[in-house]
Amino acid sequence: MVKDLEAKLNEYARLLVEVGLNVQPGQTPSIESSIEYAALTRLCVSACYDCGARDVVVNYSDDLNTRERFLRADAAVFQEYPSYQKARFDWMLEQKCPRLSIVGSDPELLRGVDPARIQARRKASGPPTKPYFDALAANRFQWCVGSYPTRPWAEKAFPDKKGQDAVDALWDAIFSVCRITGDGKAVERWKEHIAATARRAKALNEYQFQTLRYTNSLGTDLTIRLPEDHVWAGGSDATPGGVEFVANIPTEEIFTAPRWDGVDGRAYAALPLAMDGNLVKDFYLDFKGGRIVDVHAGVGEEYLRRTIDTDEGAHYLGEVALVPYDSPIRNTGILFYETLFDENASCHLAFGEAYPSCVRGGEDMSPEEQKAAGLNRSITHVDFMVGTADLSIVGVTHDGREIPVFVDGNFAF
Repeated sequence: MVKDLEAKLNEYARLLVEVGLNVQPGQTPSIESSIEYAALTRLCVSACYDCGARDVVVNYSDDLNTRERFLRADAAVFQEYPSYQKARFDWMLEQKCPRLSIVGSDPELLRGVDPARIQARRKASGPPTKPYFDALAANRFQWCVGSYPTRPWAEKAFPDKKGQDAVDALWDAIFSVCRITGDGKAVERWKEHIAATARRAKALNEYQFQTLRYTNSLGTDLTIRLPEDHVWAGGSDATPGGVEFVANIPTEEIFTAPRWDGVDGRAYAALPLAMDGNLVKDFYLDFKGGRIVDVHAGVGEEYLRRTIDTDEGAHYLGEVALVPYDSPIRNTGILFYETLFDENASCHLAFGEAYPSCVRGGEDMSPEEQKAAGLNRSITHVDFMVGTADLSIVGVTHDGREIPVFVDGNFAF
């Protein structure tokens, strides 16, 4: 049984809405959730109205229906994207609705589903919704991702527990890494955490490294060139109007974008990747001139290859993120099987779309200008973890100085 569950749920909802979304009076937030997460969703709706929201739009899904559809619907439906769904995204873009996504699906929800169906769905939904997700990536409005434990997810993360015991254990872990104690002060603790992360990002921005070199005992040996005028960000982001928000709760990362054509070498995954309701394990990616030229996985290779084949941009990196091995999430000793958490336990990379804000002035550039500035373009964005206890990252400045950035898995400064 989770101690003070009601108080902690309320504190969590306030954190997601007041710090994550930072809902402003008169805005209309949208909440993407599952019917299984209704208890938290309702508290978030109330918190939005407490912040002065004009309205709150909730879009519920159902994991079991989703699985049934992927297994049994006519294959042609995955190559279509209904106009009414596109209209919803167009309306949310027009209204600049802050977006709260609550995640918690079974990491293997779509196990056994034909990967061609998953790929077709991704390709069909990508172009119609790209204007909305481009605006989100450019921080035109606030967005945040939170979580809610479900039994399948909890039992995957805690294989020695079953049923409610597993769910309670996952709740305790989520509350812990989100700095929630039930005393109602999580918002204050998060403001302190954001300030500390911003100070380290400032130090990285002052270096303006030309390249980063990654090595570890797994076999990672990777050189990443960074764009001119790249920007390291972490903790919080801000809209063009200056409204601060936190895109992921929890978050421990400081991130920027690599040059799409400036990555060479091999990157080994340090943790399994839960992707499209399937697990990919023991994999590496080889890069040449920025492009992924070879892929190998011990488990789930076909799903990984099909995701990389989503479009041409998915063959290139869009994000490089630094997370100390000695972090609150890693120190739990839990493999969450959920990227929201696992990416904050490990340095990670992402293939696919880059965030425009990772280059100075990138939000105001055309797609062609973004590409010329080094930012990758894609309809997908997939994080995978590369951080280990012995990870070394060396930053090389434009005048040739070599600065240790990570030593033995942690920041060197």
